[in-house]
Amino acid sequence: MKKLAFLKPVFNFMAIGLLIMTLSRLFLFFLFKDRVVETQDYWYIFPIGLRMDLILLSYLSFLPAILITFIPNNGVKYLNKFLPFYSILFLFLILFVEMATPDFVRQYDTRPNKVFLDYLIYPKEVVGMLLKSYLTSIIITFLILGVVLYFALKKGKSLFHTHTSEYKFKLMIFPLLAFLLFFGARSSLTSKRPINASNAVFSTDQLTNCLGLNSFYTVAFAAYSIKNEGNTKMYGKMDEAEATARVKKYMDVTEFTDPSIPFLHKQRSDTLLKRPYNLVIFLQESLGAEYVGVLGGKPLTPEFDKLSKEGLLFTNLYCTGTRSVRGIEAVVTGFLPSPSESVVKLGNSQQGFFTLADALKRKGYQTSFIYGGMANFDNMASFFNGNGFEDIVDQDDFDTDGKKYALKGTWGYSDEDLAVKANDYFKSKGNKPFFSLMFSTSNHEPFEYPEGRIKGYDKKAATVNNAMKYADFSIGKFIELAKKEPYYNNTIFIVIADHNTRTFGKNLVPINKFHIPALIIGPNVPKGIVYSKLASQIDIPPTLLSYLGAEFETPMIGRKLNKLNSSTKGRAIMQFNDINAFRVEDQVVIMQPNLQPLQFKIKNDTTLISVKLDAELAKDALAHVITAGNLYRENKYKLSDKKKKN
Repeated sequence: MKKLAFLKPVFNFMAIGLLIMTLSRLFLFFLFKDRVVETQDYWYIFPIGLRMDLILLSYLSFLPAILITFIPNNGVKYLNKFLPFYSILFLFLILFVEMATPDFVRQYDTRPNKVFLDYLIYPKEVVGMLLKSYLTSIIITFLILGVVLYFALKKGKSLFHTHTSEYKFKLMIFPLLAFLLFFGARSSLTSKRPINASNAVFSTDQLTNCLGLNSFYTVAFAAYSIKNEGNTKMYGKMDEAEATARVKKYMDVTEFTDPSIPFLHKQRSDTLLKRPYNLVIFLQESLGAEYVGVLGGKPLTPEFDKLSKEGLLFTNLYCTGTRSVRGIEAVVTGFLPSPSESVVKLGNSQQGFFTLADALKRKGYQTSFIYGGMANFDNMASFFNGNGFEDIVDQDDFDTDGKKYALKGTWGYSDEDLAVKANDYFKSKGNKPFFSLMFSTSNHEPFEYPEGRIKGYDKKAATVNNAMKYADFSIGKFIELAKKEPYYNNTIFIVIADHNTRTFGKNLVPINKFHIPALIIGPNVPKGIVYSKLASQIDIPPTLLSYLGAEFETPMIGRKLNKLNSSTKGRAIMQFNDINAFRVEDQVVIMQPNLQPLQFKIKNDTTLISVKLDAELAKDALAHVITAGNLYRENKYKLSDKKKKN
């Protein structure tokens, strides 16, 4: 064994790495034990976890192993300056993401992923939120990291220094070492492809599955996946023409106007107005159906409940994703949830991508985005600027307009401040029609809102329930202000959520957590009517256009719900991390990367009963995923340039 002492840095690196990730997995297991033990064979997470940890550590050990083996003895002193740095750096990163994992899992029901990377990009907002909501966790994390780093630097030489050894012996050992690391990285010699995250899936509980992974792997994979924008191969293959045809059969459109833009069609209105109606979308941060009284949720929304008598209420509507950018994507563009990131953040959709703002601007509308926070968050400003939004009103405008507002919090100005600002802005528009997207902030952790506005549902002020109640107060205030102004009688309003807060559950896709409210109010909108058929968030924008009193050309795939044939089956499309769900009535097909699709019968949105896979329904599900990728990649989700008005 003495002759193998030169490999000590590799052995120690792998041993310490395994220790960190195993202890973390044990901690997560006991932290979420009540949930995990409900899964049959839950103990699989430990052998699977060991396998996934060895894959990661084998990859990271390749470079030290090659250097240790091939650098001659006279270069060892230089190598010993590099090896401690390399080893401590990666072990520190592994420890860091594992320390961040418990709070991330509590929030997102999965290990750190692309969301984690997004948070690193916007330190100002995120740090503010973390300091207010997770201060204890942060203190403990940094104390542990500090202590570990101190001892690592002190013991680095003894742990990660190699030794001189007979050069010929090292070269003789290398083939065996390379084979072991190669085997460790692939974790299989018989499989055509290396083992990956999909091999960790052994149950229908997303959380249990992800415990079998490690957080450095999931973050690294998320970073790697960014380059595969629109890649759909992991879900299956389908000819573009077939995919397009399968998607079209779920639309309420029969005539398409441009073969080069496969879904482009004219959306006609029953009544054409000389001056079409304004459109205001009030997008609510994280307002899931479970917080809305009129939808059977907690009694937190008296204002929304009251307003529901004045318009068209959607009681069976499902969002497409779990992030704000996914909600913006659905409500503003009507685009299908794609296998990659939302189009709000993707490079090829920053210009020339269809939005309601672009379509309405071409009809003479003034277009705007009004937000109490910083519009550059999640790349919103870039996407909006390039795709039809003329005015962007954000935190900077609040700061400089000289007016006194109720509260400026971590994420920006409060929702009632947004209501006041938006109302003042709309009053200034005169007779020209306008379209505006308003986006709230207050019901976002750490749940800050002005005092004295609501009677708290919870004793503690900064809770999700109280924040939702304040958001509802602000909805009521906005409509109250609008009703006093002339523009109110000429405007279609919609209040709709971007997604729910804390999307989690024991199913692969927690469908109940995708249930959101939506309410349309305005002239010619039926009052006190409930739309109870299953619907998707992508159905909302074409439905809104149908009320404006003008003819539009759009590539939107969603349906006009107010014009939908009563015999048409309801459908919803959802994406949860890298899992896609395609639901038709009470049947849902769930697609995971590199795995066969599964089908379930849905009972009360919470119970999924496994059933035999319907091959045609599975193909329809795949077609929607394929189509999203194709439309983005080939730049086919747009309006005809030749018809663009200056």
